[in-house]
Amino acid sequence: MTPIFDLLASAPPVEADGGVAGEILRAFKIDWPYFISQCVSFLIVAILLKKFAFGPIQAMLEQRRNRIAEGEAKLKQIEQQLAESERTTAAAIAKANEDAARLINEAKTSAAALSEQKAQEAIASAQQILAKAEAAAAAERAAIKAELKAEFGRLVTATTAQVTGKVLTSDDQARINKEALASVEA
Repeated sequence: MTPIFDLLASAPPVEADGGVAGEILRAFKIDWPYFISQCVSFLIVAILLKKFAFGPIQAMLEQRRNRIAEGEAKLKQIEQQLAESERTTAAAIAKANEDAARLINEAKTSAAALSEQKAQEAIASAQQILAKAEAAAAAERAAIKAELKAEFGRLVTATTAQVTGKVLTSDDQARINKEALASVEA
């Protein structure tokens, strides 16, 4: 750039035929028809590049920006869903733990109740067995007592018959048995 300033500084004073601008145009050998054609060519190339090169590239870059923005939005959405899923999972685990603790407590309670019920059933069963045993013993005692009474009555009758020396009738035997039993029971 320095040579251009040097050239402008060394330029002769302004003349009537175009002055300094005309001198610059002659120094750079600018010919108007060529200059205009070059400007038109440049504009055509710039328009073509904008339409066929820069336009598609900018559209592609815009699509990439949009995809990146969508990807970031989806990433944020996925992170939110993941956080929500973690909260839901934590809540489900906490609820499952509470349910498990409740079920364990219920199992302990029902086991204690069942144990108490079985103990009561065992006591009732033992009482029934004792009652049956007592009833059986009472029945056996009554049978033995009846047998003893009959034997005692027979012995008293036999002894009385031997002592008196006479043969007793069945009425006599029944009367003697009643009297002997009444004296024994009293």
